[in-house]
Amino acid sequence: MGTLAKAKANVAQGIPELLETAGSKRFWENRDQRHIRNARYGWYRYDACFELPVYGEKGEFERYNRFRATILIRHSADGKKYLYDILDIKKETSNSFNS
Repeated sequence: MGTLAKAKANVAQGIPELLETAGSKRFWENRDQRHIRNARYGWYRYDACFELPVYGEKGEFERYNRFRATILIRHSADGKKYLYDILDIKKETSNSFNS
C-alpha cells in the first residue's frame, strides 16, 4: 500500500470532520448517462486538507504529513447527498512540518 492509499484509508476515519472543514464548493452537472440514477441532480466537489502524524521506529511522534484532496459528493434522485469518493490526494512535501 502506497502513501496516498494509506492516507485515504486513514482519513476515512475522520470523514465528518473533513466535510466540516472542506471549502471551495463547486457544482457539476451530471453529464454521464451511467450515473443518471445515482446522481440525478449532479455532483459537488469540495477542496479539503488534512494532516496525518508520522511516527518513528520506536513509536515516537516525528511530524505531520499534510495532504490536499478533493471530496466528491453525489446529489441523488432522493434529494440526499452522499459521499462518493475522495480524489486527487496530493502530499504537500514542502509543508510537512514538526509540531
